[in-house]
Amino acid sequence: MLALARKLNQSIVIGNNIEITLLEIKGDQIKVGINAPKSVPIYRKEIYEQIQEENKKAAQAKVDMGSLKNLFPGNIK
Repeated sequence: MLALARKLNQSIVIGNNIEITLLEIKGDQIKVGINAPKSVPIYRKEIYEQIQEENKKAAQAKVDMGSLKNLFPGNIK
């Protein structure tokens, strides 16, 4: 892990198109601004972990072939 010291309103750049700026410091909280292309998903880590867990569950779910046949009649044998 790379650890960088930044002061208020200073930034770091990741790659060619992501900029992270330190916007505010209040007590034990730090507010950061992220400027990135809309095609780059940005999540809080706890939300990202929830998404990954739900994706794993969905990938392991059993498929009811009867229901699929009803949705796509004539296409599934």
